[in-house]
Amino acid sequence: MLLSKLLAPLGISQGFEEAEISQIVYDSRKAVPGSLFVCLRGAASDGHSFAAKATGAGARVIVAEEAVEAPGAQVILVPDSKKALSLLSAAFFGDPAQKDIRVIGITGTKGKTTTAHMIRSILEAAGHRTGIIGTIGAAMGDEVVPLNNTTPISYEVQKHLRRMADGGCEYCVMEVSSIGLKDHRVYGLPFRMGVFTNFSEDHIGGVEHKDMEEYLACKAMLFSMCPMGVVNSDDPSVEKLLAHSSCQVYRYGMGPDANLRGEDCRHLNRPGLLGVEFHVAGDLDFTAQVGIPGQFNAYNALAAIACCHQLGIPVEAMQRGLLSVKVKGRVEPVPVPGNYTLLLDYAHNAVSMESLLRTLREYVPRRLICLFGAGGNRPKVRRYEMGEASGRLADLSVITADNSRFEDVLDIIADIKVGMSKTDGKYIEIPDRREAIRWCLENAQDGDIIVLAGKGHEDYQEIQGVKHPFDERVVIQELLGSTEQSDAVKGR
Repeated sequence: MLLSKLLAPLGISQGFEEAEISQIVYDSRKAVPGSLFVCLRGAASDGHSFAAKATGAGARVIVAEEAVEAPGAQVILVPDSKKALSLLSAAFFGDPAQKDIRVIGITGTKGKTTTAHMIRSILEAAGHRTGIIGTIGAAMGDEVVPLNNTTPISYEVQKHLRRMADGGCEYCVMEVSSIGLKDHRVYGLPFRMGVFTNFSEDHIGGVEHKDMEEYLACKAMLFSMCPMGVVNSDDPSVEKLLAHSSCQVYRYGMGPDANLRGEDCRHLNRPGLLGVEFHVAGDLDFTAQVGIPGQFNAYNALAAIACCHQLGIPVEAMQRGLLSVKVKGRVEPVPVPGNYTLLLDYAHNAVSMESLLRTLREYVPRRLICLFGAGGNRPKVRRYEMGEASGRLADLSVITADNSRFEDVLDIIADIKVGMSKTDGKYIEIPDRREAIRWCLENAQDGDIIVLAGKGHEDYQEIQGVKHPFDERVVIQELLGSTEQSDAVKGR
């Protein structure tokens, strides 16, 4: 692509020599002949120090915030290289969000992943192919590309939007993190709509946010980047969030001030399906059933309904999409032949485990069985706390391996049992996670809820620095198949 076309969105029309650019890179190790290298300042390193290395690999243009050593290359100075990378990347990939795909951004402390998947499920139920960018990865159809961050760097955002648009997606639903907004990873991206779930303390300190004020201010940036904002009217921070917004606002919630209200929320409970059901009132009038447990998911569903209502999606598609929605590794149901419920979840610390188990307790299982381990080379206090949480809230804990990394799994289990000993909770220990899952399947009883916690969407187990394939969905189906064969042999 011509350099002039890449620089036009930056408002640069002179002071450079025209050149054909083969690629945009922000890591000097990936520089190739004819590429443009953007110098980014990070917490651990400064790209300005690697400009010479990039030119040595063939980069012919360097975009930087200050003068750099770049023998044989043009140096173009900009006020903010992160903003520049976002605009350059959009131009390089043909401005997909401007021309070819409508992007819906979701921000909030909790619920981004679930709400994003609900919106995607509704849109696809209405016949609109939809991609998703977020915690689970960049997904289109059954293809999921792993990401390093919930909201990836701007070049990756634009690359995936281009891939989705070329793959026939009409929409992309994107989780927009506060750090992503702060680092300008979506700078200049024309969101069709912004969605706000809720706000609570998180991501404070270190390289994240200095305080809650900055955290909220970063989330608020989304609502100056879209013509329509769909917001939770019940959240105490919503007015402050919108104080400097430039968008039209549509409100959802359980209170009387919402344009779209949820009423009479209750549990859905049958083998293989735990969820919530509620009445939608206000601008719409229908009953919604959601195939994900927890009354807090009524808020996530309302956010999805409000968003899709503004997009003109019919109620029937909303109902079908919400009932069938699945979020990989987030209280994800797995089909089993028995009269019990098997779930997968990513809960891997005490806070998330406590929330998960309290939610499942509301469904009054015959027994609540929690299979979990803890990550190696991580603070031991996390193991103590997880053991205590499961000991208090589960009827039976099955303690096993997670990603033991460079630690002995038996040492990790011993730490978990320290926390467990503070409770009266019953437990068994089966160090091999596959065998622990087998035990759960073979000992399940009618009315049980069994949750396999800690792995969620992960498809590997890390042991001694090696990632071994381990997708619990695959493992379960293999074990169920071997169990059926064993039963058939016994029957003969």
